[in-house]
Amino acid sequence: MTDGEQNNQEVKEASGGNYVFLIPILMGVTLAIGVWLGTMFIPTGGSGTEQIIAENSNKFNSILEIIEENYVDSVDNEMLIESSIQGMIQKLDPHSSYIPARDLERVNEQLAGKFGGVGIRFLIHNDTLVATHIMPGSPSLRAGMFPGDRLIKVDGEDIAQGDVTNEKVMELLKGVEGSEVKVTVYRKGLIKDLTIVRGSIGVSSIDAAIMLTAEVGFIKLNSFTSFAGEEFREAAQFLKDQGMKKLVFDLRNNGGGYMQDATDIADEFLEAGKLIVYTEGRMDPRHDYKSSSRGILEETELVVLINSLSASASEIVAGAIQDNDRGYIMGRRSFGKGLVQDQKELTDGSALRLTISRYYTPTGRSIQKPYGEGVDYENDYFDRYESGELMNEDSVKFDESLKFMTEGGRVVYGGGGIYPDTFIPNDTAGASYYLTELHYMGVFNHWTIDYLDKNRTRLKEFDVFNRDFKVTTTMFEAFIVYAETLGVLPKPIDIVTSRDAIKNRMKAEIARHVWEDNGFYKVYVEDDLDVQSALSHFN
Repeated sequence: MTDGEQNNQEVKEASGGNYVFLIPILMGVTLAIGVWLGTMFIPTGGSGTEQIIAENSNKFNSILEIIEENYVDSVDNEMLIESSIQGMIQKLDPHSSYIPARDLERVNEQLAGKFGGVGIRFLIHNDTLVATHIMPGSPSLRAGMFPGDRLIKVDGEDIAQGDVTNEKVMELLKGVEGSEVKVTVYRKGLIKDLTIVRGSIGVSSIDAAIMLTAEVGFIKLNSFTSFAGEEFREAAQFLKDQGMKKLVFDLRNNGGGYMQDATDIADEFLEAGKLIVYTEGRMDPRHDYKSSSRGILEETELVVLINSLSASASEIVAGAIQDNDRGYIMGRRSFGKGLVQDQKELTDGSALRLTISRYYTPTGRSIQKPYGEGVDYENDYFDRYESGELMNEDSVKFDESLKFMTEGGRVVYGGGGIYPDTFIPNDTAGASYYLTELHYMGVFNHWTIDYLDKNRTRLKEFDVFNRDFKVTTTMFEAFIVYAETLGVLPKPIDIVTSRDAIKNRMKAEIARHVWEDNGFYKVYVEDDLDVQSALSHFN
């Protein structure tokens, strides 16, 4: 995993890998985190009834004074104030929020696209910190660290005693660019001391940029960070140079990010002068965002993949592509977040993210799903799961009063997310609770570390590995035994059901540890129904 940090700036936000077999609770947690992190900011003026505000401010202060003077126990006034603010904001809409000063840096850094650190991904394996990936060009690589190294000390502090946590490691390794951190690593029987000069570490918004066939490229975007537009353009050009004429653009599980980067990416597909999105609110006049003449993918055939965790900025892109008849949207209905937030930092270091407008697709659709009294907004994903919408197209309900028409004559719907042109059900082939447990307990990662300790030097070329490597019966059975040592008890029926999926994940995880995420996805997409459906569409 990596840590991150971001410069705070005023932005416009639109705010989401796809293990469809995960139990609904896990997906719900992912959804809540992804959509909370996805927020949309633009400048705005304030308004209100000054007399009401003044009177109620006095009332609030009076109540605090009464509590302080008369309450039976001692009170934390700061906690009371912050709780009151949180309660007030929650009465507005699902995406306005108050961010305490202690949390603001961590929240802002999610979208920064860079942080001060050493440039490794790590995993706590057998109570020891293992460097699973060394980022190219990173301070750790320059200092001589290698994948598979065990970190046993950081700045003299022993972290090999079994009580190390991810949070503690991140605290030790993160720091100001240019500062030093001394680490001691164990490697194949040898102990080495390394001095690492922290640098500015980029957190890529691109999970994968690969060729699926001689003409079909695949780009998976994990979030719309402040560098997403630039990174996407570079990835697209990289694939074009390899002969890409068609693109599968994967926005599944992408909860959003900066609106500017969403419009920049949509711009790459559209000819000049096309409306991408517009925003409008009570105190915020309509503002149109249109494409320029610089798009490098205007002639590239396009399929965009979305699902129920694709939110906000992802929906801006998908909506612009769909409403301009520019490409094909496939998957499942997106989340439905179309509210625009303005972030204002307060004098104590906290911040307020306040909804000030909505965004609309080119045909005029508001993508925001219903919220308010009587609507269980937070559990919408579970409602879709229970209703069968994730599995059966017939269960998807359209609001006929919110029907819109594209210039090309296609019917599209508003009222809560982007509806795909082609519905693809959640892929349950090979799904089981046993497979879910394997992922939840990190078995694939831990097994891969042990495998690579013995075999890493034999893995040189990805193409050779991808062609020749097979998970043998002996290896598979040993994996099941290994999983039991980590607390995942064997379930014979589930193991039969998930056998092929487990083998795919074993091979894919080896590829990730050696050839990064591009290697992982080249293996994984062979077992990905959504991607294979997109390929079938092109064919």
